[in-house]
Amino acid sequence: MPKALLSVSDKTGLVEFARGLHALGYEILSTGGTARMLRQAGLPITEVGAYTGFPEMMDGRVKTLHPKIHAGILARRDRPDDMAAIQHTGIEPIDLVAVNLYPFEEKVRDGTCPLEDALEEVDIGGPTLVRAAAKNYRHVWVVVDPADYPAVLEQLRTGQDPEPNRWRLARKAFDRVAAYDAAISNEFARRVAGDALPDVWTVQLRKLQALRYGENPHQRGAAYAEVGALGHGPLGGRLLQGKALSFNNLLDAEAGYQLARQFAEPVCVVIKHNNPSGVGVDSNSLLNAYVRARDGDPVSAFGGVVAFNRRVDRATAAEMVKIFTEVVTAPAFETEALVVLRAKKDLRLIETGEGEPARFLDLKRLEGGVLLQDADLVRDDPWTWKVVSKRTPSESEMQALGFGWRVCRMVKSNAIVFASRERTLGIGAGQMSRVDSVRLATSKMREHGLRGEVLVMASDAFFPFRDGLDEAWKAGVTAVAQPGGSVRDAEVIAAADEHGMAMVFTGVRHFRH
Repeated sequence: MPKALLSVSDKTGLVEFARGLHALGYEILSTGGTARMLRQAGLPITEVGAYTGFPEMMDGRVKTLHPKIHAGILARRDRPDDMAAIQHTGIEPIDLVAVNLYPFEEKVRDGTCPLEDALEEVDIGGPTLVRAAAKNYRHVWVVVDPADYPAVLEQLRTGQDPEPNRWRLARKAFDRVAAYDAAISNEFARRVAGDALPDVWTVQLRKLQALRYGENPHQRGAAYAEVGALGHGPLGGRLLQGKALSFNNLLDAEAGYQLARQFAEPVCVVIKHNNPSGVGVDSNSLLNAYVRARDGDPVSAFGGVVAFNRRVDRATAAEMVKIFTEVVTAPAFETEALVVLRAKKDLRLIETGEGEPARFLDLKRLEGGVLLQDADLVRDDPWTWKVVSKRTPSESEMQALGFGWRVCRMVKSNAIVFASRERTLGIGAGQMSRVDSVRLATSKMREHGLRGEVLVMASDAFFPFRDGLDEAWKAGVTAVAQPGGSVRDAEVIAAADEHGMAMVFTGVRHFRH
């Protein structure tokens, strides 16, 4: 009689799977809560303690760690010496192992789990069983995912060649154990390091989908999720309609999502090539926020990605379909808005849901390694900014500076944002010199004839020379927000005073390379 060992934390589909195995003639070995559930379902099972002749001990900490279990799993059926060894000791082969592990990741996810409770969720026997069965996959089925139960039963019933499927399941088993060990390692690294960066940090990625190509058609591409860290952004979002997202769509959708979540008031962000081309806010009308963002650079808005931090209504949807848009991300879409947007069959809609993303580490790839840093999640507080000019910003200027500064942190360096209180008026991104970014922002503003009740400038890093201030004054800028910290701060402040401009130092830099 073939034997199956079932010991699972996630009991989804367990009874049906066990019934299928029983019908196929399997003797079922089991432990703890799994055994109780199967017995209550009327299935005949053998407790592992009874099978090994060694009772469970220490509240179940030791139950499957026994030679009768592991020799039965590891014995190679095509090796006479292996089979002779287990026969000599009265051990029978175990042909199928279905195990999923203690829910360590769920236990520690919110960061509040006490150390002793976390230790209790570190599975010992489960990973050992999984590794043993996966190592001997040519002779033993290993199942770590309840989603695989039906396919395994079907293959056992039909008697097809099991090796290709066993190989797939073994690979999946090793992946699961690796992810589990990584989660434990990272949690303990976090506890030891505290606020410091850990000595070792393991990144486990799970393939979500193959992409048509990467940034360019000659590059392969795929989308991966960080195991245990999927949030509300594009990879955690739900594609409601439209063809599959491309590599560049996902990059732009992420940039829009991250910028939109910087705002408490209703906001619209238009992204083009990973930079905002326009941003607009309106406390009473999402439609107005969209129009302000789109018209911040209507040429660049064509074929762009649009992101909101509020549910999209019908009026906003009706305005959006007037131009070609690649992707729209939002926490939700009203039913009537979906009716309008679905008329554009190629338009991708991503529903991100509500909620604050978890804190995370930011990785940038290098040849042979990575750079690791805290994500730039600092909350800027305009009340802490220091007025360094002779003139203090007016209330309207201060509101505009706060708005422009939130946008500026998500623009590629060197970053310059011209803004009013409710919209961007010109954006200069990714230039090699800061004064060129000022000139680009000026050019964009003049090209589209934009004006606001005030015109302010935000700069993601300090001005190394006064030329940026001189150019901004020519454009009509009356107030400036910048981090400060240059050896020529005095020269730059003097330029602001000379032009009658107000200037604040934020004390925080937001480079985005």
